[in-house]
Amino acid sequence: MEYAKFNRLKIEQVGGVLTVALSQPQRRNAMDETMHRELPELWRQVAKDRSVRVVVVKGDPEGKAFCAGGDLKWVSEAAQAGETYEEILRDGVDIIRGMTQLPQPVITMVNGSAIGVGASLALFGDIVFADQAAVIADPHVGIGVVAGDGGAIIWPLLVGPNRAKEFLMTGDPVTGADAERMGLVNHAVPAEELAGHVYKMAERLAQGPRLAIELTKRSVNIQVNNLVSNILHASLALEGLTFRTDDHRQAVNAFLSRSKPAGK
Repeated sequence: MEYAKFNRLKIEQVGGVLTVALSQPQRRNAMDETMHRELPELWRQVAKDRSVRVVVVKGDPEGKAFCAGGDLKWVSEAAQAGETYEEILRDGVDIIRGMTQLPQPVITMVNGSAIGVGASLALFGDIVFADQAAVIADPHVGIGVVAGDGGAIIWPLLVGPNRAKEFLMTGDPVTGADAERMGLVNHAVPAEELAGHVYKMAERLAQGPRLAIELTKRSVNIQVNNLVSNILHASLALEGLTFRTDDHRQAVNAFLSRSKPAGK
């Protein structure tokens, strides 16, 4: 299948393994409006492509991160109007739901920092491999907003509600090594070994019994998809609400001026 030309996604297929690199190198592969729009379209194309048996998602190595979060200026400005934020909400749901409902298994390769929406993308992988030194964090609270783009679903599912609330309410980071110990990721390995481990697993799945693997994912993800349906719209809407608070405005101004907001 010939994939559409994407601006923020690099696509490469070898055999049954499709590699997707999140790519905005000058911004540490941060998610901007273009990437936010392209990911749902990619999932729709992959779902129809029976030549793909496994998907690997990683950060463009030139960006030196998996995904350093979202474009704060873009989202903050868009959230001030209901019409534009509704588009963000719709695509935000489709990004996560597209991964969880994709027939093929998704392996995420956390080859650098995974922050905010980047952490959600990483952790919603069916199998997650991380660089031991990679930083994983969901610091939405640091800019005065709700962790609405999936963190409120996947962190509690992986590590339990109370531990998840600690990390989501503080924004504290964890390393890949600590993430493995607490069950947030499947495997954490040295950076130089990461690709080898990821593609060994990808080939194993690609050569396995296709229907059994895909329907096992579908079976396990009944629970995950129920949570996505029940929580994601609400958490994104709550995030939109907090984009209009004084705490957020102070945080944005501090971020843009590189100062610290009052009372923080």
